[in-house]
Amino acid sequence: MENITLDRCCIHTITTKPWGLSEAVENYAAAGVKGISVWQNATEGIGPHRAGEIIRAAGLEIVSYVRGGFFPHTSSAGRAQAIDHNRKLLEEAAALGAPMIVLVCGASPDQSLETSRDQIREGIAAILPLAEKLGVKLAIEPLHPMYAADRSAINTMAQANDMAEHFKSPFVGVAVDVYHLWWDGDLEKEIARCGANGNLLAYHVCDWKVNTIDLLNDRGLMGEGCIDLKKIRGWVEATGFNGFCEVEIFSNIHWAKDQHLFLSEVTESFVRTV
Repeated sequence: MENITLDRCCIHTITTKPWGLSEAVENYAAAGVKGISVWQNATEGIGPHRAGEIIRAAGLEIVSYVRGGFFPHTSSAGRAQAIDHNRKLLEEAAALGAPMIVLVCGASPDQSLETSRDQIREGIAAILPLAEKLGVKLAIEPLHPMYAADRSAINTMAQANDMAEHFKSPFVGVAVDVYHLWWDGDLEKEIARCGANGNLLAYHVCDWKVNTIDLLNDRGLMGEGCIDLKKIRGWVEATGFNGFCEVEIFSNIHWAKDQHLFLSEVTESFVRTV
């Protein structure tokens, strides 16, 4: 497989967490990165509309707004609050100029996974009319099973595909993140299924460190771990997907280093390993 270029590189603002939005935008653009996915915290103090102006002025493409979801709750009031919050996020995404919101769907340890999945389906149904009105797609991101208790009851591509197909809407699809899915023996088949149904909206990359020290904040830079990134990209591209490969790294180790150095490591490893 041919090496990828930075023309298809998108970086999530959380990847360079110590930088504010303006600093991240300036440095991503200078490094030759073409896309940015904006986490909500990055717009604090400037607002989504102004954030979008800053990003477009630098020549970067806004790929997604992160993150909605967290629908399940044991109380009806909690579920209603989550729906209201997601509607607010959709308005912010539209103001930013983002074409999609990534959904970390949520889960509650105080109820069954089946109940949480029912509530996720109900939550997406509740916000879908607004998403369609605003033209903002909803990308369901399945999370690794280690997060099933309290972060997401959607843990495999098959579950994400089932959920997306339930809605039969071009505004509901799936975000494929290698960190969460690389281990799945059905991944190639389920990626093909997702693409065949027109539901493959996003592709996220990082790496799984064999001796990880934190299941949330010790993701690896691409090439630091054991994920066969080129193989999975091949499966994704076999569906016809030719969009951005989004670098999303949560890492206390990488956040602690000079972010200019880290960004150079990101771009080098992106071209070499993704």
